[in-house]
Amino acid sequence: MKKVIGVMPLWDDEKNSIWMLPGYMEGIKQAGGLPFIFPFSDDEDEISILMEMCGGILFTGGHDISPEIYHEKPLEGLVSCCEKRDIMESIILKLALEADKPLLGICRGIQFINASLGGTLYQDLELQHPSRVEHHQQAPYDVPAHEVTLIEDTPLQKWLHRDRLAVNSYHHQAVKELAPGLKPMAVSPDGITEALYMPGRKFLWAVQWHPEFSFRNDENSRRIFSAFIDCI
Repeated sequence: MKKVIGVMPLWDDEKNSIWMLPGYMEGIKQAGGLPFIFPFSDDEDEISILMEMCGGILFTGGHDISPEIYHEKPLEGLVSCCEKRDIMESIILKLALEADKPLLGICRGIQFINASLGGTLYQDLELQHPSRVEHHQQAPYDVPAHEVTLIEDTPLQKWLHRDRLAVNSYHHQAVKELAPGLKPMAVSPDGITEALYMPGRKFLWAVQWHPEFSFRNDENSRRIFSAFIDCI
């Protein structure tokens, strides 16, 4: 039987519309999962019904995380948020943790999980953490932009059987202080947490890079999706 994965919707402000990058769906499908896109809702009863259908949840990329979640004021002109995503995903994260459902976060996903659990973010890397590492590459997005170091004896390092990994990179926010209970799994050359996990959970991984762009030509990206689906 296929393992059903709830995928967080992307939102187009100009078209006032839900949309989706096909790589999220295809990455899950090639790993043996059956993805569906959540509709927007702030009703916990409605969300609970949808959650019962899911073996796992994928927190996707997209809008910036509202700084209010980590008790900061937004940097003027540098932060673009989607309040209804933040509200819905907060409910989903709470329910998923209560049920110990497997979770995978990608890009915004790592930032959202960290901020929601008590960590902080760099609102804008260029301003708050300038470096020579390319964190906001130009297309094509399925090629590496920089390397990360995988931390020894963490789940990702053990799963991929390697100590360094070439990754793509397309973000301007990032994890700053880790939330209590979360541990790093990978770090960029300029010290940014690029992957994290929560010990003691069935599966809670999150990465800052984009396996949904690179899984077609990169075995390590496919293996990240596989780790997520295989644990369900």
